[in-house]
Amino acid sequence: MIAFLLITLTVGALAAVWDYRTGLIPNLLTLGAIVVGFFGHWAHGWYSAGWQAGLSEAGLALLGLLCCSLAPGFMYWKGGMGGGDVKLFAAIGALCQPLLGIEIQMYGLVVAALVAPARLAYEGKLFSVLSGTLAVALNPLLPPARRRSLPAEALTPFRLGPAIFAGVLISLLLRSYAALPG
Repeated sequence: MIAFLLITLTVGALAAVWDYRTGLIPNLLTLGAIVVGFFGHWAHGWYSAGWQAGLSEAGLALLGLLCCSLAPGFMYWKGGMGGGDVKLFAAIGALCQPLLGIEIQMYGLVVAALVAPARLAYEGKLFSVLSGTLAVALNPLLPPARRRSLPAEALTPFRLGPAIFAGVLISLLLRSYAALPG
């Protein structure tokens, strides 16, 4: 299991650097990690306990991929997240299986939820975005002539790769802390 955690840490770090520098997370990195997660868990299970355990481990990797890409996939469909971020979450799910994958996803999204408003505040856009977002939230209650569109600041792209990597670090640090004796 430690090998999968090290691979996840490496994939998360590489994705964070690429996303920070270019705004893109390479398909080769994410899809390669998905393949390594699926076949790595299959091989680990098969080697340690036979072919049935291999299928079980591979099934858990597939379940992790599906669970970790469901909510981000919906956000991508609605235009709220990039495709590379979705594939990175799917890769983390395949490498870490469902429980740890969802935990990493949760920590990554919490980090993003803390960093995004801080970034907007630093840029002096926080209050205009919040007021515009409130106005848009009230749109369904207003007649069509009085409805507002999202402010341009609310559509500013946010690079999620570093936040996802922070989620990987937080999850692994908390798990290693919990494993300490005494």
